Amino acid sequence: GLRRGSQISCFSPTNFTGKQSAYVDTACWDSLLHHGFDAEGHAITKSLWALKVFPYSLLVVAVLMYLPYLLWRYAAAPALHSDLLFIIDELDKSYNRSVRLVQHMRKVQQASAEPERFWEEYERARRERYFEFPLLERYLTCKQHAHSLVFIYILRNLLLLLFLAATCLYLVFLHLNIFFQDEFSCSIKTGLLQEEPHIPPLIPCKLVFFSVFQLISLSVGGIYVLLMPVVIYNALQLCQWDKGLLSIYEMLPAFDLLSRKMLTCPVNDLNVILLFLRANISKLTSFGRLNAVSALREATANKEDIDTVVDFMTLLAGLEITSPARPSACRDRPDP
Repeated sequence: GLRRGSQISCFSPTNFTGKQSAYVDTACWDSLLHHGFDAEGHAITKSLWALKVFPYSLLVVAVLMYLPYLLWRYAAAPALHSDLLFIIDELDKSYNRSVRLVQHMRKVQQASAEPERFWEEYERARRERYFEFPLLERYLTCKQHAHSLVFIYILRNLLLLLFLAATCLYLVFLHLNIFFQDEFSCSIKTGLLQEEPHIPPLIPCKLVFFSVFQLISLSVGGIYVLLMPVVIYNALQLCQWDKGLLSIYEMLPAFDLLSRKMLTCPVNDLNVILLFLRANISKLTSFGRLNAVSALREATANKEDIDTVVDFMTLLAGLEITSPARPSACRDRPDP
């Protein structure tokens, strides 16, 4: 009769007792060996043991997928976190310094009895780069020559891609070889039972949770196939600079370092930091303001004369109205 176990259901002979049927279920589940015949009538056997270890293999896959996270969490995240905090703080300070500088310039200009003297001091400050902040500039230069973060970032993505591809290949192997065979013929004529005449040579069995295994494998495989292009895309982000972010911050006096170094190889720690800076752009209070200034700059008639946010702020403050005519070689702002 048909006896339903927790894993398989075997069609034992009708003359088997309950205990004998339970033994058939247990023996066939333990062996998971399919007995059949090929096209020429020769007896063949096929192991279905992969079905038994399938739930445990998914556990192994889960552990493997967690390894890249652990690598990044303990080898790179602490240093990256401190870098981001420092750069975010310095970028916001750079913007605030620029605004305070313009406010100070306006007060000095209004109190100055000699406008020409004021603009001479302004031009000398520009030539001697008083508006730039060497700490941020040197730190960014240092990160352009460092490769520890980018090495871990690439290694993490390669491991993820390797584990995703290996899991997909494993699932394809299961489907091609096993997951289309939910029924198999089991033989219990081994050992002391080999000479028993009342035991049939083959007993048909059906895997109860076969459809569940199929559904899980298809779901996992589908998700992992979709994740592989995402991992590849994230890795390829290192092949180019984030020009959208850089173009906004180039208005800061210290950030022209990046435009000068843009043609160098982008595979370095600074590019990794910029990727995560873009992901945490909401933490940058200066980004939205600089974005607005950049948009206003594009709408300005003589935008080619505006190099930094300091220039634009002085223009908005109306300082150019009283600025004297200057030689073209020194002109950084439009004539009134």
